Order: sequence, then C-alpha cells, then structure tokens
Amino acid sequence: MASRRDIERMIEDRRIALDGEILTTPATLLENLRGVTVDGKPVAPPAAARLWRFYKPAGCLTAANDPKGRPTIYDRLPGGLPRVMPVGRLDYMTEGLLLLTNDGELKRQLELPATAVVRRYRARAFGEVSQAQLEELADGIEIEGMRYGSIDANLERRTGANCWIELALTEGKNREVRRVLEHLGLQVSRLIRVSYGPFDMLDLDPGQVGEVQREELFRFRQTLKTPAAKEPRQP
Repeated sequence: MASRRDIERMIEDRRIALDGEILTTPATLLENLRGVTVDGKPVAPPAAARLWRFYKPAGCLTAANDPKGRPTIYDRLPGGLPRVMPVGRLDYMTEGLLLLTNDGELKRQLELPATAVVRRYRARAFGEVSQAQLEELADGIEIEGMRYGSIDANLERRTGANCWIELALTEGKNREVRRVLEHLGLQVSRLIRVSYGPFDMLDLDPGQVGEVQREELFRFRQTLKTPAAKEPRQP
C-alpha cells in the first residue's frame, strides 16, 4: 500500500482498521492481512516479489518527494511500473544502478549489511592518489568519528589531472564513497554505481528500466548471507 512512514501517517489519520476497529498505533502485530482495511477497503494480498534495474541519472533525488521542489527518481521513471521502492539510495549527483522492488522484505534483505551484497562504483576525481593509499582502505577507515568498513579500491587510469578509481564495498553508508575519497584529498566530479550484487546497468541508458527475471531473482536470493545464529550457552 505504502512505505512504513506513509503507513504511520495513515494510522495517525485513523484511515486503517483491523476487523472494523480503527488502529491507533503502528505497534500492531499481524500474522496476515485478513480484516485489514484502508479507507474502508480491504487490503489485497502482497504481490510476488519483483526487482527492477534502473539507471538513475545524475540530478535527481532517491526520494518520493522533495520540499525544495527538486526532481526525484519518480519524475524520471518510465510509466507502466507498479508501486516500487528503491533499494538503498544514491546521492543527488550520483548516477548508475539503483535497484527497485515492490516487496518490502526483499528491500530490507538487500540493504542489510549482514547479507554482504557487494556494490561496485567508478569515480572520476581530481587530485593525486597512489595505489598504496587506496589499498589501505581494505582495512577500513574512520573519518570524523564514522567508521567505514573494508573497501576494495583500485586506480583504473589517469587522464591529465583526473583519475578514475574503481571501488567495491558492502556497507553503502550515506555518501561513503565521496567522503572516503575526499578524505584522501580527492575532489569527486563524477560517481557511478555500476553494479549491485550480480546486477548491472551496462545495457541501460540513463532513465531506462529493466526487470530482473523471476528465476534469476530466486537464484540470487538463495545465495544471500543471513546473520549467523548465536550458539546456545554451554551449561
């Protein structure tokens, strides 16, 4: 029906009911959707999980709307899609692969650091950096109190005063790539996410969308890591 925040607002507006009783708190546990209504209309069962690859252009927000009136990904998406949610975020000026899904559980599964899905980027930056400096990022780095995990970074090539750097990471914290490279004295002028797990956008132009085949999605979900269960204490 909507995002978690939207649902919370709908509960505040007394629009959601369970078996005819208006819900007053989002802390309501449901085993299924039987008896759940929105504006008096029954909520349909969830559709099968689907996943799309979207080449996000630079110059739009990964958000549903923007108080400042800036364009969002929903202004750039082609028509005909069902309601979709982004998997993670890309900064306003970052371009490249953004996964979209209709399934909240799949979104959460793909975003969890514990599943260790590798995100790959290419960055064009102004300044000098050595391969040795980039290799030190494999041990992680702390910047202004924020700890970033291991990053596999390689100097791809130099073009005049600029260089292209390839990076692979599994955390994807807010502005992680830009902050790490700026910490090394580089000025990032272009940042592209080229892949997320096994999915890439090499066949897409900016603004285009391609759906992942259901069988491919199923096989991928089978490979995802899950948090290790805690071993029981020994007596």
